[in-house]
Amino acid sequence: MGKNFRNEGMDKTHNPEFTCMELYVSYKDLLWGMDFTEKMLEEICTAVNGKPEVEIDGNIISFKAPFRRLPILDAIKEKTGFDCDGKTEDEIRAFCLSKGMDVDETMGKGKLIDELFGEFCEGTFIQPTFITDYPVEMSPLTKMHRSKPGLTERFELMVNGKELANAYSELNDPIDQEERFIEQMKLADKGDDEAMIIDHDFLRALQYGMPPTFGIGIGIDRLVMLMTGKFAIGEVMLFPQMKPEKKIPQSSVAEWAEIGVPEDIVPVLRKAGFNLITNIKDEKPQGLQQKIGEIFKKYKLDLQKPSVDEVQQWIERAAKL
Repeated sequence: MGKNFRNEGMDKTHNPEFTCMELYVSYKDLLWGMDFTEKMLEEICTAVNGKPEVEIDGNIISFKAPFRRLPILDAIKEKTGFDCDGKTEDEIRAFCLSKGMDVDETMGKGKLIDELFGEFCEGTFIQPTFITDYPVEMSPLTKMHRSKPGLTERFELMVNGKELANAYSELNDPIDQEERFIEQMKLADKGDDEAMIIDHDFLRALQYGMPPTFGIGIGIDRLVMLMTGKFAIGEVMLFPQMKPEKKIPQSSVAEWAEIGVPEDIVPVLRKAGFNLITNIKDEKPQGLQQKIGEIFKKYKLDLQKPSVDEVQQWIERAAKL
């Protein structure tokens, strides 16, 4: 478990820095992983809430296993009526354009399918749903499906309209992996800025040997949001990104000097809440002097306290501005 950083934007469910749990289990696969994940989340929800369900955004979400399992191409067909299975890249792009989507020639088949799912499907899955059987173009590090050519053994877990986990049977064939990297480089040449580069160190490690492995990544911040019924990711982070504080307008030292206030008294007046000269025009001379004296005492300032007459002159001059 550790911190990840992505150079991306922020919204109620995204933060550039986030906590992620990654788990790898040798000699296990995607099918085992789905069983493990749904049981784990059911136990977590019960431990936190006393029952395997939680209310979020007015929806009652049940983490009671088993979760629905739905292939991604079936999900797109279910929501749009368009069947991507067997379609060419150009045919899928034409459909995207017919729906008014912002797609272009740099996007390969996998990217187009991903855009379709994000546009029409992702936000509709409120109850926990395993989206499975991703096309190989979308999953360069994932083992090929054991019975469905062109697809891979991968799932993304959707809950409350957002991805909670990404997992797959890890690709451990170095020859297949190198071919996938080459295909990714072709996408990069077309202009896909999310395509992967060839990682020769990774390929060498695979050549030494890697057992069949299940791997999963779970966003801990989103998990805490779900289990505690929170609306925004900032509510569950120890140090969330904050909006810049509004700059409070202040009169300059030179402007204070024009009405007779000594330079060393200006910070005292600001500390007392008088940032603008006009702030003191309705003050009583004795009251303002007393407030200055309280700041002197609180911060043990070795400064000469102005007289009531001097303070009155400041107020009278401020009132004329």
